[in-house]
This record gives sequence, structure tokens and C-alpha cells, in this order.
Amino acid sequence: LMKITEKMAIINKLGLHLRAAAELVKVANKFKSHIMIHHGIQNINAKSLMGIMTLAAAKGTEIEFVADGEDAKDAIAALRQLLANKFGEKE
Repeated sequence: LMKITEKMAIINKLGLHLRAAAELVKVANKFKSHIMIHHGIQNINAKSLMGIMTLAAAKGTEIEFVADGEDAKDAIAALRQLLANKFGEKE
């Protein structure tokens, strides 16, 4: 199995608010891999909306994704794309 770790920055204006968090959970749940988000001392399951909301990650926050499983590479690529696209927000 593959384990991939990648740091990514939150670049959308509103940060990881509810709608953005819901999009992240939706993407994470498309993959079989176990996906965690590390931020400071927090260690959160990327498939858990409530967990992600506790991050309160504002614009500019750097978070680390750790994907572990057969489709880890695709999962990280999809999450990278999501963050780069600012969760589909216009701003």
C-alpha cells in the first residue's frame, strides 16, 4: 500500500468554511484510502465534516494531507485540485 503526505495551503478567501469543508469531505469520500489532515496538534479524518470544521482553517493556513491506501496518489491529486480551484468559489 502507498502512503503519501503533502502540505497544501488554503487559498480561497473564506478559508475552510462549511461549504468548502463539505466539498473536501465529498472528494475524500470518493477514495478507498484513509485520509487524514494534520494541522498543528490536530489530526483529523478528511472524511469527517465535523472534524474538518474544528480546524477553523482560514485563508493562508497550511494543512498536511496524509493518504494511506491503494488510491492514495489519486486522492492527493484530487484534493490538490480542489484546493487549487478554491473549492469552486468565484473569489
